Amino acid sequence: MVAVLLRLKLTLLLNGFRRSAWQTVGFVLSALYGLSIVGMVAVGSIGLSFLPDDERWAWLVVGGSVAVLGWWLIPLLAFGLDATLDPRRFQQYAIERRDLLVGLALAGMVGVAGAVTLLSGLSTALAWWDSPLALVAAVVGAVLGVALCAVGSRTITAVMAPLVERRRFREIAVVLVLVPVLMLGPLVGQLFGRLSGVRDWLPDVAGVLAWTPLGAPWSLAGDVAEGRWLSALGRIVVTLVTLALMLLAWGAALDRTMTRPPSHGSAAQAQGYGWLDRLPDTRTGAVAARCLTYWQRDPRYAGSIAFVPFLPVPFIVVGGLEGNDSLLWLAPVIAYVMGFAISADLAYDNTAFWLHVVSGVRGAADRAGRVVAVLTLGLPMVVLLAVGGVWAAGRWDTLVAVLGMSVGVLLIAAGASSVLSAAYLYPVQKPGDGLFSQPQGATTAIFVGQTIGLVVVALLSAPTVVLFVVALATGAVWATALTVVVGLGSGIGVLLLGIRTGGRLVDERGPELLQKMAAWS
Repeated sequence: MVAVLLRLKLTLLLNGFRRSAWQTVGFVLSALYGLSIVGMVAVGSIGLSFLPDDERWAWLVVGGSVAVLGWWLIPLLAFGLDATLDPRRFQQYAIERRDLLVGLALAGMVGVAGAVTLLSGLSTALAWWDSPLALVAAVVGAVLGVALCAVGSRTITAVMAPLVERRRFREIAVVLVLVPVLMLGPLVGQLFGRLSGVRDWLPDVAGVLAWTPLGAPWSLAGDVAEGRWLSALGRIVVTLVTLALMLLAWGAALDRTMTRPPSHGSAAQAQGYGWLDRLPDTRTGAVAARCLTYWQRDPRYAGSIAFVPFLPVPFIVVGGLEGNDSLLWLAPVIAYVMGFAISADLAYDNTAFWLHVVSGVRGAADRAGRVVAVLTLGLPMVVLLAVGGVWAAGRWDTLVAVLGMSVGVLLIAAGASSVLSAAYLYPVQKPGDGLFSQPQGATTAIFVGQTIGLVVVALLSAPTVVLFVVALATGAVWATALTVVVGLGSGIGVLLLGIRTGGRLVDERGPELLQKMAAWS
């Protein structure tokens, strides 16, 4: 039965290639990227082989612990990311639980991520090429470590399934996990900036992790190389006990999943007409009201900007708070993020877009309504962050320039998004899905769309950016005035042109767009 599940996963993967060219391209690019990671791990492991045994042991334990932790955190971020072998699909078949557990665990490793993890884990054995016994122990430890990754990920997914089905939990979990992810880059930068003192604390950290399930399997080779046989035996016990407990928890959660229907929580109660009562009774006002309701209630919209309040954190970590001129760029960055947030707004409608098509809503009204919604949220946020960044940097002389630059970028990004969302449609999360539950084959299309939008907004904003840099460097009044004039002028012009052009595309392609979205459902 295990072989059947593996063959089923491979068949589904291959069928996806036949159905979507984007999935084939995305798989190839992901595979190439994964091979580069494996190559870097292999080269790094060979480089570690020239270090003393205790140092290479410490590096491998810490690196392996990060890999295992990453696999365990994936279920908190990627709700439903890979549901090709959902256990509930096997409810009608008499499959033994043991076979189902083993089959699902191995099937979860079929793909780029699993292959990269396995090959990278095995390549860490190259760090011990000069010690045959340690080399064998490293291979055994890598297999156990990869098993912890696979079983731990599936266990957490199954155990937390009742909570993950609740929207409020998904929203909170995204924020709790996304904030540390945002902090990771600046913290790693600070760490490598102080590499000279890494030898002072790395062994202590590795010593603690080596006795936890995260680092125990990666410690085997170092223990064997140093002759710490009792410690090696203890690490094996820790790893095997953890695997056994995870399998028990997974089995219990699997029994619950197979015998009980999913719970979706209590039904929401209607409370008036929301934004439809607050905006003008026009088609543009109706579209804006509906979009604002989505921004308020749809986790896909809220999750896409949930990280915005935390974006100042990396700026502060790198440059501090007081006198940090980099904070002057915070508002323009947020302006781009908010303006470009509607680049997939049409795809988020899914089949609900049929109402626009059959009711004869003009494309310009559709585009304008969506822009009104995002500006209602984005303008106050951008102004607040602009004032806050200027206050923290102590550069009140740049406030006018920062506001002109930020509002200009916001309008330009919103105008470009109005065209892009109608001209370049790609699969997105379906209504009710989590923020990171991307459809298969959509990763490459999303990457292409994001890249196009970034390049277009950057080119259209280039004159304002140049003037803004001059205003910050010189403090000249003329540069500040031109930043405001060019920023607002180009922003308003691009916005109006984007609404008009995007509206014309919606009018011309409305049925075609609806047909594409219906095919994704």
